[in-house]
Amino acid sequence: MDFEDTPEQAQFRADVVAWLDANARRRTDNLLRGMEGEQAFLEAKDWYARKAAAGFACLTWPREYGGAGLTPLHDVIWAQEVAKYETRDAQFVIGIGNCGPAIMHFAEEAAKLELLPRMASAEDVWCQLFSEPSAGSDVAGLRTRAERKGDDWILNGQKIWTSGAQHSDYGVVLTRTDPTVSKYRGLTMFMIDMRQSGVEVRPIKQMDGGQHFNEVFFNDAVVPDNYRLGEVGGGWTGALTVLMSERLAISGVQPTGFPQFLDLVKSLELNGEPIANDPIVRERLATWYSQYAGLQAANKRMLTAVAKGGVAGAEASLGKLVGAVMNQEIANFACQLFGQAGIIQEDELSPEQAHFQKTVLFSPGVRLAGGTDEVMRNILAEQVLGLPQEPRADKGMAFQDIPNGKG
Repeated sequence: MDFEDTPEQAQFRADVVAWLDANARRRTDNLLRGMEGEQAFLEAKDWYARKAAAGFACLTWPREYGGAGLTPLHDVIWAQEVAKYETRDAQFVIGIGNCGPAIMHFAEEAAKLELLPRMASAEDVWCQLFSEPSAGSDVAGLRTRAERKGDDWILNGQKIWTSGAQHSDYGVVLTRTDPTVSKYRGLTMFMIDMRQSGVEVRPIKQMDGGQHFNEVFFNDAVVPDNYRLGEVGGGWTGALTVLMSERLAISGVQPTGFPQFLDLVKSLELNGEPIANDPIVRERLATWYSQYAGLQAANKRMLTAVAKGGVAGAEASLGKLVGAVMNQEIANFACQLFGQAGIIQEDELSPEQAHFQKTVLFSPGVRLAGGTDEVMRNILAEQVLGLPQEPRADKGMAFQDIPNGKG
């Protein structure tokens, strides 16, 4: 890994810092700001529009698609500097990070030229419609149907855990178009207008009080064939493109909780003594620091490989697996340190503005989003370590013949 900026990269870094100084406030702490609600959404829309106007949106995308035509290392520089400011930079990471690459790979050129620049500036907001009540970890087990009718497709079914669907203008949806072949071969991916007739979005009230996730229902929703992404029956290839992009995008914004915990250890006292003197706290701090430093190095190694012409591989799953577990464990441990104050969720009354209490409530969802721990372990085992695949009883079986527990 090479951590030194070239002269061109140093100039780009200086330009980024100058623009951020003029357009955002520097952070005074490591606390992660909430991303919920209408106000946060409007702030993010405004932020992305200003980024795009300044030439900092979607740095690696071609210019004709609304990007800056730069390298992944420019993306790294931006991420390093923007982390020092209070912004809404990660608000639309799913649409831009997941849906954007799928459209770039599989959409017709006219659709790319029309839709991608609007996505880059958040003029249009996108969501990803994959998971279903009976197809979460096993995405290929989905049952949302798309049936051909002339030049259109008719969609019926349900998606769940769709982040940001209530604010989205468009989505990328994975459907089943042929149940007579294996579950991987009978899938087709489409773009869909989320505001059209036949699409119903129902926000899910979470235990942390937010409504980030949604259920989405399709009732005879009509999608034109020119909104198809890839070949009929080729949806699994497209889905893998989205999922690999998702893991790379998530690996860059996955909260670990460690910077916030380090700040807490520096400031908190227990029974009149600095909590940093407690041997259990010191042991946990050392363990989590080693994991955090390892993730930072692994992410930089992966980005260096991409910058040299490689692709984001299954290694991106490591950040999700380790980081999400750390985030939950740190939050639970911190709330135990607070004692009875650990149940207080008022920003003004709780240490660190109740960051850890809120994380306790939200972190189980982070463990699931983008793939469960078990899915991440299988990916790393099979695609990175080269271990044998897990036995799959439905391998080669037509989807319609797979037992589903409904008799």
